[in-house]
Amino acid sequence: MRIFLDANILVSVLNKEYPLYTYSSRVLSLAGNSSFQVYTSPICLAIAFYFAEKKSGTIQAKKKIDLLVQNLQVSTVDGNTVRKTVKDKAIEDFEDGLEYYSAEAAKCKCIISEDRKHFFFSKLEVMDARGFLEKYVMR
Repeated sequence: MRIFLDANILVSVLNKEYPLYTYSSRVLSLAGNSSFQVYTSPICLAIAFYFAEKKSGTIQAKKKIDLLVQNLQVSTVDGNTVRKTVKDKAIEDFEDGLEYYSAEAAKCKCIISEDRKHFFFSKLEVMDARGFLEKYVMR
């Protein structure tokens, strides 16, 4: 199953933000499970870097991002992604639209985000980390 991790999932892991860390770190660990292909986008990585850098400094933040990209698939954000986002009248938040169309292009089945309401327009399943684990992992 291909899943897409929104920036807030990455930030919670990199900065060990409890109580979300408990669930988001378990979702992120699925990158080592052959049943899952775990994706994120360059934009999500940039957002995660920004918050990790604020907490841990530049050197540590770069190490954390390097570790992520060794274990995650990185989806694309290109001109087509931007055009789809701009043309979609349902999308109110540009960044969320870019994430959505990036996940769609990577053929992800689910977007995992703690801001599910931001993806109200999504045709893909959108779940929070805990809900995803309960539905797909801890059956």
